[in-house]
Amino acid sequence: MTAVHHRTAEIDGLRVFYREAGPADAPVLLLLHGYPTSSHMFRQLIPALAGPYRLIAPDHIGFGRSSAPGTDEFDYTFDALADVTRKLLATLGIRRYGIFVQDYGAPIGWRLALADPAAVIGIVTQNGNAYDAGFTPDFWAPVWAYGQDTGPENEERLRPALGREAVEWQYTHGVPDPSLVAPEAWEHDLALLERPGVDRAQLALFADYSSNPPLYPAVHAWLRSSGVPVLAVWGRNDEIFGPAGAEAFRRDARDAEVLLLDGGHFLLESHLDEVADAVLRFRSRLLAGWHGTGA
Repeated sequence: MTAVHHRTAEIDGLRVFYREAGPADAPVLLLLHGYPTSSHMFRQLIPALAGPYRLIAPDHIGFGRSSAPGTDEFDYTFDALADVTRKLLATLGIRRYGIFVQDYGAPIGWRLALADPAAVIGIVTQNGNAYDAGFTPDFWAPVWAYGQDTGPENEERLRPALGREAVEWQYTHGVPDPSLVAPEAWEHDLALLERPGVDRAQLALFADYSSNPPLYPAVHAWLRSSGVPVLAVWGRNDEIFGPAGAEAFRRDARDAEVLLLDGGHFLLESHLDEVADAVLRFRSRLLAGWHGTGA
């Protein structure tokens, strides 16, 4: 049985929880989770990949078992989340790594790559967006409105995204057989969302999401200039980031692999084996940018 370690690091006075597995000298794959979950979303993927990879899966600040300071104590922006992640990697002595990004993990991963373009040696994106084509307009309309005006009316339109119905929907929409999705996945997320003050943190990140699309041209330029290998494995029925977002990687990533599966936003809950197999096959391409250690 694969040993998965559950650790914490102190970054700028904050507790960062992370899961770690795999040999110390294996290529590092940094697993960056989305909203509203945590590294818990990788609980089954990590044992499937450990061995060929060294896996590091942190909980972002405000999520999971990491610190969740109030909005008066921490600047809940994607820049700030990326900065904490960058400092965690430095603390762990990791200078070169691949990224597996999903949902919010994508804008964090893109910031890491733009800050240190040579550090990221491969990308697996599981419904992690980098193109305007990936946005489904109906879902994103209240997010864009809140980013422009965080007043009470727009907040009221967006607050349901923090509730039970919306969180459960994120896990089950687009899944042909929803009985495959274990309910403890969304129950885990809801329990953490209900902590005091977490709603304000999440609303702040909703407001900041509009900072991400302006970065996309720089991300596309980096994909073209670096030739970094890309695997886009996507739930084709996702109504948050549609499959056009996966196909769009072909524009800029050399020989991008695009795998569309018959699932939704949280593909690991229904298609774990297919995703794991694709990521294991992808290792040969990631190794081209690896120099033997994660340090």
